[in-house]
Parts: sequence; C-alpha cells; structure tokens
Amino acid sequence: MLDRYSRQTLFGPIGKEGQERLRSASVTIIGCGALGTVIANNLCRAGVGRLVIADRDYIELNNLQRQILFDEDDIERHLPKAIAAAEKLSRVNSSVKVEALVEDINADGIEALVSDTDVLLDATDNFETRYLINDVCVKLQRPWIYSGVIASYGVTMNIIPGDTPCLRCVFPDMPLPGTTPTCDTAGVLNGIVGVISGIASTEALKLLLNSPKVSRDMLWMDLWENTVDRITLPRQPDCPTCGQHHYEFLDSAGQSSATLCGRNAVQVRSSAMSREKRLDFSTIAERLRPIGEVTYNEFLLRCTIDGYEMTVFPDARAIIKGTDDEQVARSVYARYIGM
Repeated sequence: MLDRYSRQTLFGPIGKEGQERLRSASVTIIGCGALGTVIANNLCRAGVGRLVIADRDYIELNNLQRQILFDEDDIERHLPKAIAAAEKLSRVNSSVKVEALVEDINADGIEALVSDTDVLLDATDNFETRYLINDVCVKLQRPWIYSGVIASYGVTMNIIPGDTPCLRCVFPDMPLPGTTPTCDTAGVLNGIVGVISGIASTEALKLLLNSPKVSRDMLWMDLWENTVDRITLPRQPDCPTCGQHHYEFLDSAGQSSATLCGRNAVQVRSSAMSREKRLDFSTIAERLRPIGEVTYNEFLLRCTIDGYEMTVFPDARAIIKGTDDEQVARSVYARYIGM
C-alpha cells in the first residue's frame, strides 16, 4: 500500500511513519466548491484515512471552471456536490473512507461533527458559517484552517486554539451583507483556487503530523498583481471567543434563509425539521406535478414553478433560484413546500 505514496514518503518530514499517521487521521471539509474540491482531492491522494465532506449545494455548469471533482455528467444526474465528490474520490483512492453530508451545517449538529475530527478545513463561501466554525473549534480545542478566494486573490490562516489568534481576534465583527465582494460581483480565477487550496491542504498535513513548520501567520496572495503578504497577528486577550469563551454563533438558532454567493438564489430552511426526519419526495412530487415540472432522486427534488426553480433536499432545506429576495423565497417555499 505504501507504494502508492512512495513519492510522498521519500519526503523526509513525512516518511513511512508519517504516512501511517495520516492513514489513521480524520479531516472534515465544510464546503465542496472551488476550495473544497481541490482540498479534498489533495488530502485523498495524500492518504488521509477519513474525509468528511459537508456541503448543502448541488452542481451547476458554471462550477466546472474551478471545481475539479465535477463534470457535465454530474449535472445531468442532478447530483449534490458532496455526493459527486465522494464518488470521484472513491475511484481515486479506495482505501480512504469518504463520508458525504448533504446538509446545511448549523449550530444544531456541528459539535458532534467537529468532536470526531482531527483537523477541520473551511471551504465555505460565507462568514456566518466561518464564525460558527470558529466558535465550535475553539470550544472543542480543534485546529482549523480558514481559507477564502475571490477574483485573483486569496487568503489562508491556520487557527490553533490556545496558540494562534482565532478568527474573531482578526475580524471581531462579521462583515455586513453587501459589504464584501462575491464571486457574482468580482468573479474568481481557478489559478488562485489551486494555490490557496494547495497551501491549506499542505498545512493540514503539517497539523496532522504535529510538524514544527506549521504556519502561524495569515497569508494573502494576489496572482494577477504578483503580490504575497505574510502577516503575523497577535491574539486578543479580550476576544469574545478565545479570550472570554462566549460562543454566540454556536448558541444562536441561526437564520431561516440566506442569499447564496454568486447566484440569483436563496436558501430556505425549515425550523420544523429535526436531523432525524426526512422528506418523502414521491409524495411531494405527486402534489407538485399538476402545477410544474418535477424530477427527483434519493438526494434531491427539483421543480420549476412560476419562473422559480426549487431544489429541495431531504432535510426540508431548499434553494430557490430566480430571486435574491429572501422574503420572496420564503413565500415560494411556503406556497409549494410548506414551512
């Protein structure tokens, strides 16, 4: 089996002993878009024994420019991103256990998810989830890696509770909606995705191997402008999270809807559903077919009604495409699915 990793074990800081440690490690990746697919691909090929990939979304044509685990056939099959990624990775390295979670990560279940992992990597597209990740990782003393890309630049930073500053030491307040660029307004180059993902996945290996070379700085890079900045940041003693241990995002019930990055779409969640319950798509499809075009599989139901495209997941979460107005999206959901 080690023959598979021969070019990696020849690298002194890893070696055969390090490879065995990777084989027994567990990594969680939240988000399976541009960053998440490259990170998952790297760690799977590196032989990390267990990968948990969590993502709420499904695949669209514009994803293929930068999300390397997907292809046109996945779109035809209406696959959620986590499922398609797990399928690809199982063919890349069958010795790695890949678990796909097609769900929205929120305060309800994130502690159980994080308590069972060695390192968590952020591959999300929104700060609300990142602040939630920061809360739970600081609380449970789990290292995590913050990463983000937009246009031609990207950022990554290791967050090691008790050692480095946490996310709120660096960004005390969550950015207000509309105040930061998105892939819809600024685009994103696939080259910067590869660079930031490569750095983040390598830092994950260092963390898993307890390497003294783990970075404790924030790295900013702009591939178009040819600039790189490494910033040393201090911990803040009065930080609400790692200083005062107030986990306000973890204790919050969360929002019932959220506008999605780079999409004329809104995600709507039903507070009535528990993690154990699942929708019966056959019953819903029968009810909706007289008024719209409906298709479904075991992973999602898709329906086009009144100019809106609804993608509904088994946990009653839905993505309403055709509007960026959360009130309109909730109204569409209530009319055809029910709150």
